[in-house]
Amino acid sequence: MKNSPAQAEQKAQPGYNRKRGKLSFERMVEMAEHMGLANPLFVCHDRAAKSTTSIAGKEYLNFSTYDYLDINAHPEITAAVAEVAAKFGTSAGASRLVGGERPQHRKLEKAFADLYEVEDAIVYVSGHAANVNTLGFMFGNRDAIFHDGLAHNSLVQGSMLSGATRYSYAHNDCHALEAMLKKHRRDHKYALIVTEGLFSMDGNIPDLPRLIELKKEYDCLLMVDEAHSLGVLGKTGRGVREYFGINPSDVDLWMSTLSKAMCGCGGFIAGSSEIIHFLKYGSPGFVFSVGMPPVIAAACDKALEIMLREPERVRRLQEISQYFLEYARVRGLDTGAAQGYAVLPIMVGDSMVAGFLSQLLFQRGIYVMPIAFPAVKEGTARLRFFISASHTREQIRTAIDAVVEELPKARTIVEKYRQGHPQEASAPASD
Repeated sequence: MKNSPAQAEQKAQPGYNRKRGKLSFERMVEMAEHMGLANPLFVCHDRAAKSTTSIAGKEYLNFSTYDYLDINAHPEITAAVAEVAAKFGTSAGASRLVGGERPQHRKLEKAFADLYEVEDAIVYVSGHAANVNTLGFMFGNRDAIFHDGLAHNSLVQGSMLSGATRYSYAHNDCHALEAMLKKHRRDHKYALIVTEGLFSMDGNIPDLPRLIELKKEYDCLLMVDEAHSLGVLGKTGRGVREYFGINPSDVDLWMSTLSKAMCGCGGFIAGSSEIIHFLKYGSPGFVFSVGMPPVIAAACDKALEIMLREPERVRRLQEISQYFLEYARVRGLDTGAAQGYAVLPIMVGDSMVAGFLSQLLFQRGIYVMPIAFPAVKEGTARLRFFISASHTREQIRTAIDAVVEELPKARTIVEKYRQGHPQEASAPASD
């Protein structure tokens, strides 16, 4: 039987393209284009994105930056980077294991060890890779990893790579975790509990004191990912351990990215000298990867110095975040589980409504991204607002008032489109 032209064309494609399905993000963008919605992804900014940004020459209120403490592009950071670049260039040149280190590497690692009052730290060139490689290397098929149901992709991927048995407990539910520990802990050699200091999609905080109790009772290690809590929680920005006033040695693995409050790129693990030594000599993402560029290490070190020197930045961030939460609720918006610390979702539910709402706001000069499946569960799409210490109350009110006005319009647009395209609109979101 002769193949149709379409079948012949498909067979002629490389095997990977023929076998792969469309990613969920691709499907969302394609459907949005049919509805007259521009692709909200990969827009190009003309300058450093602060509380405002410039896109294609137009000024926007910006709620899509990790610059929580308004430190990015600080003149002290740019001066430090220029000085280091002049002496060391822009690359570490090789992996630190074989090509040697630069003074900025150890200075930064010592700074984070001191910050957490632990023995040592290791810096990776990627925050995502820090989680993936640490979990993937430290644990094996005789072990267990118990992670929060809303744990970041990097934590889930690292758990899967390790080969350890993976248990996902209901979000922030210590009772569910304890039930899993009672049932399964005895079946494994080592066990790790993993949580985030401030959850990146919902903006809420775990019950860390209770997690520490469970860790001790069931002989587990405990890892806290502080990607969004470092610089955000606590009086001086020292994170979730300062927020709760806990002993930092009660957590075995402190992790954070360097791309958020630290205004750079990469990630670190801080903990005992035994664990850090083990990672430095064996973790694939460290051993087989080029070292962090010295200029990035210098930038992060200076950002940390500024944060500790100017705690008023942390205070301003917390105050304006709380104002956002309060004003959004007064205006009748659903902020989900958010507690008012830097990450503030406005819950929408429908992915396409979230996409259209983002674009309607963009047309009004407000840049905020929609978050949809697979980043969050189906039916829990939202706009995720990142708040900076430089945001003003007037900017917050302008943005929230615009959401209140545009949300009904976005829902109407999507409803009308689906009525006219029932088959397309009901297509599955993923394979």
